[in-house]
Amino acid sequence: MSNSTAAKSPQVTLDLSDVDHRVGQLVGGGQLWEPCAASDIRRWVMALDYPNPIHWDQELAQKSKFGGLVAPQSICVALDYGHGVQPACVGHIAGSHLLFGGEEWWFYGHRVRPGDKLFQERRFYDYKVTDTKFAGPTMFQRGDTVHRTQNGTLVAKERATSIRYLAAEAEKRNMFHGNDQTKKPVWTADALKKIDGIRHDWIMSNRQGISPRFDQVKVGDKLPQRAIGPHSIASFTTEYRAFLFNIWGTFHWVGVPGVKDPWINQDPGWVKGFGFDEEGAQTDPRKRDGLYLGPSRGHIDDAKGAEIGVPRAYGYGATMGAWATDYLAYWAGHDGMVRHTKLSFKGPAFAGDVTLVDAEVTAKQPESAWGVPLVAVKVQMTNQEGTVLIDGYGEVELPP
Repeated sequence: MSNSTAAKSPQVTLDLSDVDHRVGQLVGGGQLWEPCAASDIRRWVMALDYPNPIHWDQELAQKSKFGGLVAPQSICVALDYGHGVQPACVGHIAGSHLLFGGEEWWFYGHRVRPGDKLFQERRFYDYKVTDTKFAGPTMFQRGDTVHRTQNGTLVAKERATSIRYLAAEAEKRNMFHGNDQTKKPVWTADALKKIDGIRHDWIMSNRQGISPRFDQVKVGDKLPQRAIGPHSIASFTTEYRAFLFNIWGTFHWVGVPGVKDPWINQDPGWVKGFGFDEEGAQTDPRKRDGLYLGPSRGHIDDAKGAEIGVPRAYGYGATMGAWATDYLAYWAGHDGMVRHTKLSFKGPAFAGDVTLVDAEVTAKQPESAWGVPLVAVKVQMTNQEGTVLIDGYGEVELPP
């Protein structure tokens, strides 16, 4: 952990006086009222463009080993509050904004089904401050969320990294000025046909859910490429609405027994025009909707994006992380499981761009701490120009 003096720069300083004393503490947040429903699962995979039939096709799912619909492993973040970043956005920093910096996930074997209700335990883990070209003094804050079912079954743990910075400083530096990413690409019919072909080939690569055998997989094997996009304001909005906490009245605030100030729904210091109206939302729920009013406005509004240093409408870190988990899970098949992922977010998916997902097997571990054989896979996401959006790796359980 860094202390607040590390945040100083010749130009600006982050005031971390409301951050330091919260490190290591359990924090509160939102709790969904209802359990996961089949329509929640379908909405989620539709938003993520993940057409694995065991998650949406009742007839095919019933014929599978699962005997009915099961949720993708990525569903935990959709059944959480705040895109999973709640414990990584703790403490008031005036005039700040937030971007997602990365995610690490551990999965413990339970597959979420309709009727499961997830409960979260959240903790502010740590932070560091570094100087960035994007915004000068920038805080990388990490928080942990543990997900359990209504029966106490451990499902997953997420360690989210947020990037918190002064919006005015990012706007002033205008890092993207003159960058190709300020312009939406123009897609020809032939180029779109090629993207559609990549997407279709990936869908067909394992629609039956056949798991590769551990003994047959080799280091250097490449996974089928996946294409997502072109992204648009419509697709970003669809993604946003699949996080259940964004639907009116779906959650309530919960604290932490024994913790005096558990940071439940305090103001993180959003720059003017990006905050919620919690009191007004009791009458008009749109006032804490997030897209109409709130910190996510920049995702679908070019002008608002410019105010926080981003050149045009852009996607969500939480869905990018979910793309990677789903991608690995699809390859792993019905008898496999993603056990661990660690992803570093280099940049967002912008409106008009296509995201390409690639992976390569880098190692094999016949015996692991999970008690199952694991295959290590390097994962990378790029846009159509080759700009890296995500670097990371996953550890995938495969049958022997």
